[in-house]
Amino acid sequence: MSSNIQNSGSKQKVLEPEKDKMKIYVMPTEGAEEDETCQTFVLNNEDHTLGNSLRYMIMKNPDTQFCGYSIPHPSEEKINFRIQTYGKPSIDVLRKGLKDLNTVCEHVLRTFETSINEHKRRNQSDIEAMDQSTG
Repeated sequence: MSSNIQNSGSKQKVLEPEKDKMKIYVMPTEGAEEDETCQTFVLNNEDHTLGNSLRYMIMKNPDTQFCGYSIPHPSEEKINFRIQTYGKPSIDVLRKGLKDLNTVCEHVLRTFETSINEHKRRNQSDIEAMDQSTG
């Protein structure tokens, strides 16, 4: 994941003019600038497909106290994704959730491709047997 979130010491900064172009950024929260365990991330050009899957993966993490997301308006292609942890920086929990989700997706893809290839192999054998019986 290429991160457009910049860290300077313990504080994270987001480049303001490019927010709409960035895939993900931290939504500024008044009064909580120092609290890295409770943050809202904005994911641009995403919907419920990623939101619900990622929320599920992050909630499986024992460091997660709360995780939820909302789509601010149906015409907006973005998700507000909130993470609260028991002490770990929420950005670390988000990164782990994204990596875990990627691992699951890769496994599903490999399993699917294996099944397709097995199906094609079996059907090819059936077609060849039918050709020999008619020929």
